[in-house]
Amino acid sequence: MLPISVSRINNKLRLLFPPRFSVLGYFLAVFLIVNTVTRLVLLVYEGDIANFTISRFLEIFGAGFIYDLAAAVWFLGPLALISLIIPNSRTGRYLHAVVSSITYFALLITILFTSVAEFLFWNEFSSRFNFIAVDYLVYTREVLGNIEESYHVNAILSGIALIAIIIAWSLRKRFWAAASADGGRVLQRAGALLAVLLLPAASYFLVNDSLKEAQASASAEQLAANGDYELFRAFRDNKLNYRRFYRTLPESLAAQNMRGQFTKAESTARFVPDATNPLTRIVTATGPEHRLNVVLVSMESMGADYLESYGGQQGLTPNLDRLAREGMMFTQVYATGLRTVRGLEALTLSMPPTPGHAVVMRKNNKGFQTLGQVFRDHGYDALYFYGGYSYFDNMKDFFGGNGYTVIDRTDIPTEAISHETIWGVADEDLFRHAIKTMDSYTASGKKVFAHVMTTSNHRPYTYPEGRIDIPSGDGREGAVKYSDWAIGQFVREASTHAWFKDTIFVFVADHTSHGRGRTDLPPENFHIPLIIWSPGRIKPTRIDTVSSQIDVGPTLLSLLDFSYTSRFFGQDILTEGRHNQRALMANYQTVGMMEHNSVVELSPRRQVRVLDAVTGESRDSAADAEKLIDDAVSYYQVASGVLRDGGLLGKHDD
Repeated sequence: MLPISVSRINNKLRLLFPPRFSVLGYFLAVFLIVNTVTRLVLLVYEGDIANFTISRFLEIFGAGFIYDLAAAVWFLGPLALISLIIPNSRTGRYLHAVVSSITYFALLITILFTSVAEFLFWNEFSSRFNFIAVDYLVYTREVLGNIEESYHVNAILSGIALIAIIIAWSLRKRFWAAASADGGRVLQRAGALLAVLLLPAASYFLVNDSLKEAQASASAEQLAANGDYELFRAFRDNKLNYRRFYRTLPESLAAQNMRGQFTKAESTARFVPDATNPLTRIVTATGPEHRLNVVLVSMESMGADYLESYGGQQGLTPNLDRLAREGMMFTQVYATGLRTVRGLEALTLSMPPTPGHAVVMRKNNKGFQTLGQVFRDHGYDALYFYGGYSYFDNMKDFFGGNGYTVIDRTDIPTEAISHETIWGVADEDLFRHAIKTMDSYTASGKKVFAHVMTTSNHRPYTYPEGRIDIPSGDGREGAVKYSDWAIGQFVREASTHAWFKDTIFVFVADHTSHGRGRTDLPPENFHIPLIIWSPGRIKPTRIDTVSSQIDVGPTLLSLLDFSYTSRFFGQDILTEGRHNQRALMANYQTVGMMEHNSVVELSPRRQVRVLDAVTGESRDSAADAEKLIDDAVSYYQVASGVLRDGGLLGKHDD
């Protein structure tokens, strides 16, 4: 006979939890079942065959159960509070059953809605909820509008309601019996509520990322997680202090390493002694300044895998492929992140993707050196064009507060719009407005730097009919082909305007359309095109140097032979880059650098991995591993210091 019988345990539990508190068990059971089913659906949808082994399966679902439980306890409070405040009289028991049933059904709807939302988020980002989801809670117009335009919302909501009704109906008798049971004394109910409220505290302090991080692959790590738990965690950790959570070096050594990145060979830079910013240097041009207009087009989600000239799909981008043949084609450029704000940060600030929010999204996002500022110092007007409403992702505040004139959806007349989605007007409409604006700015003889951000290559993938041979809304390939068509129309129309002959065009993606892969930072998920095109000025050239999105600005300024004081982390790909081939990239909380066919991954809790860039296998024991780690750490440590101490004018938070 067991020393303590099951009946004795039940009796002791009833002393703490009156019978009516058993309704919490019904919620807990449904929560765990729904989240387990969600995890199974995501596992099958992800399609990573390695996750279907018995050992991997058990690891994912074992860790997942812990995270599901850690999330579930945060939802028990409302039911426990109801059980406390409703009296234990005959009428009170009936009232408790009614109120608990309504609350239970509302929580059930919430669980199912979150499960569906997780699937939609996974479909977009190949990840559980993270701080991007937190950002999207702020921009409800764009997010809800995108969902409405991309999915059958009424059918989804009806399905959620139907499933909730089926579950509630099947449990109605048992739940009602539990909810109308004895409530016990007030002090007993108060003690039970206190015990329930202690569970979230235990979840907060006892559950961490170790179970996820122990998973065998990046996909397994995300599958093991729980969406509700990750969303709550994202509210806490959407901005990380690099020095507190990541590998560091002595400050002087990190600064020395960073300066060394620019003095390996062929650099025209001269560092300013004792400058607050260790990267402050004087860049001296080797020839006379070329005063040309510049139009920089950052193309939404245009990964290199869509361009035939980059070894991608055939027939989707004939216009970009032609521009690549006629201009300067950079074949090994890598985006810094997987979101538009990361691309804007890299192209505008020439700064590595520090953990947490991109600088564009931060409260203190002004006072840093920008590409537009350098052009303004040389007498240019700096313009930022966006086809949507620029309050989204804090663009208006960032660009408007850093010397750009922001031109967005509010400036485009309704009659000039052929098509629009929740994200913005069709690319052809944005380009047409950019040409009209360039006409007015250049009429007085002043030079213009225009940064144009497109939106059409984004879900719901719709565009004006009749432009290409793929129907609108048919999927990503149609959106890619339409975006390319719009670029072709743009350069043809621009070529008929007076300012065209004195203009350099830059076409670069903001990021790819891929999320997570075999590792946290698989290089193929960051590979983007960069094309610099100007007939008669830029000769057809192929550049195979491994480089980063942060190098686009310095390379462009070098082509124009601008002399300026630089605080940029990027380098001229054509000179310095040949002797310092590296790419910076980040995926949410993992930041890193690719160099010498290796990828250094830096993660919270000061974790570091060195992986083969092709196979993803460990290279931690390689002879050059420590040098690669020190280089990567230096980039991010110095960048976080610049953000903390102020990039140019004032103080900034890390």
